[in-house]
Amino acid sequence: MQEIMNNRLTRYALIAVLVLLSLFLLVKTIDVFDELGRSNSPMMNTITVQGQGSAAAVPDVARVTYTIMETDANIATAQERATAKNDQALEALSELEIEEEDIRTLSYNVSPQYRGCVMGRPCTPTISGYQVSQTIEVKIRATDMASEVLGKLGELGVQNINGPEFTLDDPAEVQGQAREEAIEKARAEAERLAKQLGVRLGKVVSYYDNNQPPMPYGYGGSMMEGDMSMKAMNAPTLPVGQNEYTANVSITYEIK
Repeated sequence: MQEIMNNRLTRYALIAVLVLLSLFLLVKTIDVFDELGRSNSPMMNTITVQGQGSAAAVPDVARVTYTIMETDANIATAQERATAKNDQALEALSELEIEEEDIRTLSYNVSPQYRGCVMGRPCTPTISGYQVSQTIEVKIRATDMASEVLGKLGELGVQNINGPEFTLDDPAEVQGQAREEAIEKARAEAERLAKQLGVRLGKVVSYYDNNQPPMPYGYGGSMMEGDMSMKAMNAPTLPVGQNEYTANVSITYEIK
């Protein structure tokens, strides 16, 4: 009799264990299906917004470029003439208190010049001489001196004067102000969307910054020797104005 009772208790215990195991497996199965219905990818639970900001500042430097060009049948003679004219320009810039570190050569070229052929007649082009050209960039830290620099270069018969380009020597601070405004606008837009969607903003998932440089304001094209030289002109009036820097950002937020 006792053995029969023990067998029954063992059977009941086994049944209880099987029932508990079945319930455990059922709960786990439900959890698995529930997880399948939700994406683990943060990109499925995010919103992306854009923001644009701007900031303006008065330029503190002006950049001017000029090119010395001399042509001669002999390369050495052309180089000598170009060097002499550029030395005069550099001396004039020094007298205007332009520092040496603010003057740099952008290019130096020696190219052959060919004698043309008459159209319709057989001809082999021949070299008639050589042109030497040197392009210099000048950074003018006192922007009100830009007009005087242009006038002095024109008096020396310097060709191809371009500029000035008024800009900031270090635009990082102004760019930072524009970026800060862009980020604030993007976050405000994200909060507005989150409220409309009935969700909460989480951490920033991604950030993209597309800074745009200011549009340059140039003094004009080039000025050549002869009638177009500033030798016969007064130094131009050059309003400096302001440069506006724009920042565009794209921010992706996790939503909860």
